[in-house]
This record gives sequence, C-alpha cells and structure tokens, in this order.
Amino acid sequence: MMHALLAPFAYPFMQRALVAALIVGALCSMMGTYVVLRKLAFIGDGLAHASFAGIVIAYLRNIDYQLGAAVVAVLTALGIGFVHRKGKVSLDTSIGVLFTAAFALGIFLMSRQTRYTLDLQSFLFGDILSVTRGDLIFIVVVGAAVFVAAMLAYRDMLFASFDPVVAEAAGLPVKWLDYGLLVALALTIVVALQSVGIVLVAALLVTPAAAAYQLAKRFTPMLLLSAAFGVTSTVGGLYASYFLGSSSGATIVLVATLLFFIAVALKRLRPA
Repeated sequence: MMHALLAPFAYPFMQRALVAALIVGALCSMMGTYVVLRKLAFIGDGLAHASFAGIVIAYLRNIDYQLGAAVVAVLTALGIGFVHRKGKVSLDTSIGVLFTAAFALGIFLMSRQTRYTLDLQSFLFGDILSVTRGDLIFIVVVGAAVFVAAMLAYRDMLFASFDPVVAEAAGLPVKWLDYGLLVALALTIVVALQSVGIVLVAALLVTPAAAAYQLAKRFTPMLLLSAAFGVTSTVGGLYASYFLGSSSGATIVLVATLLFFIAVALKRLRPA
C-alpha cells in the first residue's frame, strides 16, 4: 500500500514538482494573509496578468521568461503603489488600470509577430509537472529571498496592515513597507506561475489565507494555518492530478477551494 502511494515520486519530474509544490504552497499562502487582511484579493490576478507582458518580451528577446515576468510584475507593482499614493487614485482602480495596460502590451507585442511558437497554455494554466531544474532553482532562490524579507519586516508589516495611520505616527516607513509588500507579492506570483499559471495564481494566493481567516482569530495562528492549507492544496492537488490525469494547476485550486468550504463549515459548527 505504502509503495503504491509513494510510486509517483520515483520519477525525477515528480520529485521536482513536489519541492516546487511545498515552496509555492507555503509562500503564496503566507503572503496571502496580508492580501486577505488588506482586502487586496484583486492584486493577485492583476500582477499575474501583468507578468504576461514580461513573458512575451522575454520570448521576443530570447531570455528567460521568469526573469521577464519578474521585471514586469515588479514594475507594475511599483507603478500601482505610485499611482495610488501620488495620484490619489483608489488602489483597486490603480490595479485595474495598470494590469490591463501591461496585459494589453503583451497581447499587442504578440499580435505583431507573424510567426511564433510560444505555448501560451502552460503560462495561462500552469503545469507543475514540467518544472525543470532551472525553474526549481529560481523558485528556491526567489522564494527564500521573499520569505526572509517578510520575516525581517514581520512586526512592522503587521502593524502597518492593521493600523497604517498609527504606524506612520509611530515613525514606521509605511510608504516603503507598502511598496515592499507589493514587490514581494509580485515576486511570489512569478514564483507560482509555473505551478498554477496566470489564470489561477490569484486563487492560490487568496483561498488558503481566506480559509485560515475563518478559523483563526489572531494573525500568527492565521499565518501558520494558511501555510498548512497552502501546502496541503499544492501537494494534494499535485498528487491527485497525477492519478486523475487532470490539469495540475486547476486541481490544486480545487483542493484549496474544498479546504475553504470545510473551514467555513467548521466555523459555523464552532460555538460562538
């Protein structure tokens, strides 16, 4: 029985996919706690679509697509923060304007090519089973950098998330913390693109954290529970997709959604 359960991980591509699933699940769900607390669910979808322009530019320049996606996603994130603060434009409006502009730029550049061989399906819907050694190195390095930065700024980021006005009065650089969070979210989304794709990455960023929010009353338990839900979603979805022959990205998101509804049900059953 145990041999049958572990059989899929005898293959190198499944081993790489498992490591990617663990990192992506934990990182996305942990960063997702800030997304849920700040009501920024739209930003995951926005930055993921904005990264498409970077993928197209990287393809046209024959450079690594993850580098292109990261550069454009980070620039878009900084642009969102700048327009929101300097232009006095609401955050959701800033996200909507800039991500659609970046996505349109990608489509524009692609439409001007008479011949291209870029396979868009893997970028749109993800394929964690196709993670290469190079992809895994990128995921590990960037994921570790985001995690370390998030831990170092943990207390300040938490204070700024709950009460930015008081945090600024206390001397915290709230503006730079907000920019830092946007950049961290952009890099987190790029790390997850290979696993779940542009279309579904927002769900992996929001759903595990939203599930944890149903059950935890304090931030730290919510953070840990969100990470547990995220890892369960990615590893469980990876495992299920192998046996079902289904899209890995879609299966991961469906597992995350199932966990969310279980959390909602448990909250309703729990005494007030």
